[in-house]
Amino acid sequence: MIYKDWINIWLTNYVRTSVKSRTYERYSQIVRTHIVEGIGSHEINELTPVVLQTYIVDLLNCGNVKSGVGLSANSVNTVISIIQNSLKTAYFVGIAREYIANKIKRPKVQEKKVDCFSVAEQKEIEQYIMDRKKDKLFGVVLCLYTGLRIGELLALTWNDIDLEKGLLYVNKTCYDGNDGQKHIRIIGSPKTVHSSRVIPLPKQILPLLKGLKKRSKCEYVIADGDKPVFVRSYQRTFELLLKKLGIAHKGFHSLRHTFATRALECGMDVKTLSELLGHKNATITLNRYAHSLLEHKQDMMNRLGKLL
Repeated sequence: MIYKDWINIWLTNYVRTSVKSRTYERYSQIVRTHIVEGIGSHEINELTPVVLQTYIVDLLNCGNVKSGVGLSANSVNTVISIIQNSLKTAYFVGIAREYIANKIKRPKVQEKKVDCFSVAEQKEIEQYIMDRKKDKLFGVVLCLYTGLRIGELLALTWNDIDLEKGLLYVNKTCYDGNDGQKHIRIIGSPKTVHSSRVIPLPKQILPLLKGLKKRSKCEYVIADGDKPVFVRSYQRTFELLLKKLGIAHKGFHSLRHTFATRALECGMDVKTLSELLGHKNATITLNRYAHSLLEHKQDMMNRLGKLL
């Protein structure tokens, strides 16, 4: 069987029924964009370890179909996982003579440098939003003090916030999709089982949220009038905000990193921070923010040195 025929059968019968729709869409896009074009015309039993490894190296060197530059190690590892899972299933159902995709050598992934806003930049962003009193922008401030992901923020409804107890419940996320005719918002379960969590709200945020709720015309906390907001639209709003303030571009996720960095600077322990961020364990948090934690410790030691 030709590999492109099999991988489409695998997507439909083995993937679509067992993963979130967003994961299925992502896998389908990777299959169409990279795998079918790269090795799809091969017979399954022609996909030797050398053929697969050569393809992986090509992706690392020039895998981006638009720019011609190499794909990141993270992206290539996702491609590898799809190839391995599809070929493993092909072997189990008797289509492939043997399973050889486990011989692919994966590229080493380096932890990305955490990109966050300085204290001065954070104050400038907050001040601008508070002065303009644009309710739609309040989500930026909320992320700075809760560490929410953008999907979690835009899926947040007023039922998810207990203003009396000062608690925010993360139990869903949203992302942009298409129903075949138009652009739609899709509400789904959180990123992982650990992403469902309860976040205590800083007391300074509570009166702001209470005022926002009184003015709200939508069930969603962050809205454009009476309409919920799309993820890409809100990202664009944030990009324009930074441009207007003359602050160097950083992705929306940098607000989450900024929250984590400020929390460590204030002395929060890594385990507590890990729970607030919805990480699987504290090791993930420590690895991701080790640099920030080290800088904080160095700052504390310098302060101590001035007392001697």
